[in-house]
Amino acid sequence: MSPKTWPVYSPFAKEHFGRGKTVGRAEGRAEGRAEGRVRVILIVLSARGIEVSDSARARIETCTDARQFEEWLERALVVRSVDELFD
Repeated sequence: MSPKTWPVYSPFAKEHFGRGKTVGRAEGRAEGRAEGRVRVILIVLSARGIEVSDSARARIETCTDARQFEEWLERALVVRSVDELFD
């Protein structure tokens, strides 16, 4: 029987079977939003001709704070260097 068609019979299985899918979906959405934020900041900097060092790229890519992303995006629109992004 394939995992997609496996019947969930026990009360325990019924309670917990869908929970993993829900958690996984939420995690996937959060990761997708974070990746999108990183991409937008890097696109803006690139379009403005601002070089992004590997260390700056790593700092942007590892950030998990949505407010920080918003602040960086606003700054990315006006900074003259990637160092100014983090000041």
